[in-house]
Amino acid sequence: MSEFNPAPVKPIVTFSAFRALDIRVGSIQKVEEVARSEKLMKLTVGFGDHTRVILAGIKQERGNPKEIEGKQALFVLNLEPRKMAGEVSEGLLFDIGYADGITPVLAIPERRVPDGTRAG
Repeated sequence: MSEFNPAPVKPIVTFSAFRALDIRVGSIQKVEEVARSEKLMKLTVGFGDHTRVILAGIKQERGNPKEIEGKQALFVLNLEPRKMAGEVSEGLLFDIGYADGITPVLAIPERRVPDGTRAG
């Protein structure tokens, strides 16, 4: 690994601000291309009681973006839906590394847990 200098810690937020985020484990059921995008992939993610479409900018980060099918990962569910490249994203993939300019990896539970399990 090359030398890495962590970014400064962000300003303090209240615990209630953190608790306002709905971060849950979901299983990535399907990964598809988004035709009008060079970066986005369309993830179909199961959360136990429902399924969502979540767009993630992982197309250029992985040799084979479909390799994450079947994996569990963390997602933020209570963000406003966002339209990108003609598709609507109903959440956010909670990955590790993108903000620091390193190749991102999934934030995953150490063992399988029920889909829809909350973080925090």
